Amino acid sequence: MDYTAFRAEKDHFFKHDRYSPLTPRQRREFSGLDYFPPNPDLRLIVNVEPDPEQPEVVIQTSTGDQQVYRRYGTFTFSVEGGKNRLTVFVNEHGFFLPFVDSQAGKETYGAGRYLEPEQLEDGRLLVDFNLAYNPYCAYNENWSCPLTPWENRLKVPIRAGEKNFPGHPETG
Repeated sequence: MDYTAFRAEKDHFFKHDRYSPLTPRQRREFSGLDYFPPNPDLRLIVNVEPDPEQPEVVIQTSTGDQQVYRRYGTFTFSVEGGKNRLTVFVNEHGFFLPFVDSQAGKETYGAGRYLEPEQLEDGRLLVDFNLAYNPYCAYNENWSCPLTPWENRLKVPIRAGEKNFPGHPETG
């Protein structure tokens, strides 16, 4: 994965595309998103322990709406010397992995970041935290974003992917 090219393309979209989540004022002042340096140790291929029932889960959004997902399963991984567990959800758009790390509200967005894991041919998932991104509500409160479930709140930092966006109304 060429993270430099991926990030440059995303910055161009945010600055110039009419579908950018930024307000017109933010777009005029926008000079690029802030990212952690790529960390190859946080590009993981994981075995997911499937939830045999895959129950529907209603997740609240930042605007008080609700979105329905199925709990696909969980996986464990090591970071900062300890084992961590996250739940992967799925809906008609594919896999969804919202998470909050210990730096939420400081280095990372307080409500959490998102990933869309990729299923590999052998059934495992590629979970690349270097692609972790802020939901659109991190840039503009007019967007409705699923809130990270409690089960996906980590007590360790995930220093990969996007950092907190300083132009958000809550962060200045």
